[in-house]
Amino acid sequence: MQVDEGVLAQVLSKLNALLPEPAEAVDWSRPAFRWVRRTCMGTVVGRLEPVETFAAVQLDDLVNIDRQKKLILDNTEQFVRGFPANNVLLTGARGTGKSSLIRGCLTRLYEQGLRLIEIDKDDLRDLADIVKLIAHRPERFILFCDDLSFELGEGGYKALKAALDGSVAAGGDNLVVYATSNRRHLMPEPAGDNLTTQMDDQGELHPGEVLEEKLSLAERFGLWLSFYPFSQQEYLTVVTRALRSFGLPEAVVADENVRREALQFAIERGGRGGRVAVQFARLLAGRLLLEKDGKDAA
Repeated sequence: MQVDEGVLAQVLSKLNALLPEPAEAVDWSRPAFRWVRRTCMGTVVGRLEPVETFAAVQLDDLVNIDRQKKLILDNTEQFVRGFPANNVLLTGARGTGKSSLIRGCLTRLYEQGLRLIEIDKDDLRDLADIVKLIAHRPERFILFCDDLSFELGEGGYKALKAALDGSVAAGGDNLVVYATSNRRHLMPEPAGDNLTTQMDDQGELHPGEVLEEKLSLAERFGLWLSFYPFSQQEYLTVVTRALRSFGLPEAVVADENVRREALQFAIERGGRGGRVAVQFARLLAGRLLLEKDGKDAA
């Protein structure tokens, strides 16, 4: 049977359009990457894509978290220099600098060979592929999973637990896992989990199997850093720094009405933290600049 070459060419062209694009060589000079999974004709393909514009953070700009800053920076410097280092879990109040602290470490140590790979918790099953991809690279990589938490039955939970003990170590010493979470133990803890807790003859409590399984993931992170809501004064200190960074005059920065407005803004947002402080400063700076622009135009 003869096949019309024109029809065959059209079919091949359509099939080619459905296939995933060939993987380009990774530009390892980039500071940060994302692991992206794409599905094509039932086949899932993962690859590293560079972050086009990395949001650099200067560690000196992060305040009220000096202890956490020192611990994570020391750990990261150990890692970059090839010394023993821990996987890190940063937990606690939202908007207090957890993710910024990790980006700050990358900003400071990029020139020394540090790189960051951001991954979604649902893609943690691909960790073995990432380890294989970077196994022979001279750079040092932070695998960064932001806002990490699992619901009951999610597969990524066991994948990460196995990776922290198994595949990461097997792949070499050029990768550590840094994760942030609002949950200290990463999984929900219904009261019923505690019903299987038992007390031995010496009076020591032993968690039941369900609770023990949930706690075991967090325990695989060698360094835990806890973050807490800012006090009123700590919050206002960050507001002041942020207002100055936007170039507002000192008369505005020191205005008592501005301070009251900043506190009211935090109440409306439901908490005090660095993120809320910067958002308020951005809001105020934009409003004042818009008013000034309108007056100049008039």
